[in-house]
Amino acid sequence: MPTKTEIFQIQTNKKQEFIFLDSELEDILVQSGVQEGIMIVYCPHTTGAITINENADPDVRRDLSLGMDETFPNKEAYVHMEGNSDGHMKSSVVGASETLIISGGRLLLGTWQSVYFCEFDGPRTRQVYVKIVEG
Repeated sequence: MPTKTEIFQIQTNKKQEFIFLDSELEDILVQSGVQEGIMIVYCPHTTGAITINENADPDVRRDLSLGMDETFPNKEAYVHMEGNSDGHMKSSVVGASETLIISGGRLLLGTWQSVYFCEFDGPRTRQVYVKIVEG
């Protein structure tokens, strides 16, 4: 089974934000020429994450951010010296990767789905790893 790995960078602009990755992932898929297989999208950062969620209503990203902050506030009692314990918790809950199905040279996503990079400790320059496994 042939595999291909790509790495790209994104610049985040806020402490917390959800950034669409669809166009970058589609470009990598097209360049690979793979018609059938899987794509793994991976975040190598402990205060970042990858998720799939709705892409149609921008309020979803706002609500995700609000919900994360309410669920994981950055408490004064936390002792991690960098002051970003909330970002580590959010990253752990959301997860470091997503696996997508490739069929007919396209990513199989639902009608309203997009892949997001989740920033929980920005602004920063982040890397995203993409592994395509043909088969």
